[in-house]
Amino acid sequence: MARVLAVADEVVDTLWTDRVRRHRVDLVLAAGDLPFDYLEFLVDALDRPCVFVPGNHDRDLRGYRPGRGLWLRDGLPDEWPGPAGATNADGTVVDVAGLRIAGLGGSIRYNDGPNQWTEDQQARRARKVARVAARRRRRDGRGVDVLLTHSPARDVGDAADPAHRGFACLHDAVHRMRPKLLLHGHIHPYGTQVPDRRLGETLVVNTVGFRILEIGGHGDGG
Repeated sequence: MARVLAVADEVVDTLWTDRVRRHRVDLVLAAGDLPFDYLEFLVDALDRPCVFVPGNHDRDLRGYRPGRGLWLRDGLPDEWPGPAGATNADGTVVDVAGLRIAGLGGSIRYNDGPNQWTEDQQARRARKVARVAARRRRRDGRGVDVLLTHSPARDVGDAADPAHRGFACLHDAVHRMRPKLLLHGHIHPYGTQVPDRRLGETLVVNTVGFRILEIGGHGDGG
């Protein structure tokens, strides 16, 4: 069982101080649109790993790959512009702190900004991630514990305006990967209580601001 600090979209002042250490967690999961130095502070203060996906207001991190002690972009050395010490799960599957996490960042395309996808583009990305998850499951028998996204699924906690519509393809992604949780950001509650929702057997949680969650991994019977 992993204790997780899930964050997205809104900086919480009390977390950007030493008081964050009161939250004894195993992992930080970040669902996008947060300052990268905020995530770096959480990594340093908590001394715990952080897995994130970019939001539609984050910098474009595509094309960067670690290699031989430095970062490469298009095969050439380059400076990593993302949060130091954090793992970008966008478009892939990672195993951290006993959890298997699949990542799909970005929002529906509504202008020419970074990390925005048409429904078809995100559907192709989602199918690729599901294939990676399936290969991992065939290899070791472990499924996906968390699907970490920036945007929610269509009609499952999204909004009606063009910038905040959810992705319909996430319904298929959940059906294929069957994660225990789908954690997302992007939809600001503006002080109202946001209920957790269900997509099939998957619990859907809006993590704007922060949430503390206990998540059981497949390896511990949770």
